[in-house]
Amino acid sequence: MTRGILIAPLILLAAVSETLTSAPKKAAPVELELKDLTGNRVHLRDYRGKLVVLNFWATWCIPCRDEAPMFVEEERKWAARGVVFVGASLDDRRTQKNIPDFLRKFQIDFPVWVGAGADDLYKLGMGEAVPATAFLTEEGAIFARVQGEIKREELEERLEWATGDRSRPAPKPLLHDL
Repeated sequence: MTRGILIAPLILLAAVSETLTSAPKKAAPVELELKDLTGNRVHLRDYRGKLVVLNFWATWCIPCRDEAPMFVEEERKWAARGVVFVGASLDDRRTQKNIPDFLRKFQIDFPVWVGAGADDLYKLGMGEAVPATAFLTEEGAIFARVQGEIKREELEERLEWATGDRSRPAPKPLLHDL
């Protein structure tokens, strides 16, 4: 009985010590396969080596319409620094016909993919609603997520960190702007 009482704290101490001394696990790359506007298959893995801002949206989503002009401005600003913006539309077969007008209206010229669904949001830890934005490292791992309409300051804070001095603490990895 006494032996069991003495061994249990030692096992706990060993487990805690291992947790404190082991290096943090590196996030695994994520994958997403959809189609571009011409029907060709596209993959997130094709953007390895670049920082990616992946925004899930839909033409019927009011907050998505509100943030679209900001994404266009920010994409033009950050493209020179190697940041790629990708839009993933959750429009279904009934509303996909509205995508070209949406892109024209907001002058979106970065890649837009179609065919995204709730399962893609879930798989990438994006929540259950649009808009939702993920920030991916050059290795393809998500380092930050914003669920809901992203604010310009939130986007810029994450990109400044990702393109600058990463020795500073990273921005909050998950924001709920719902």
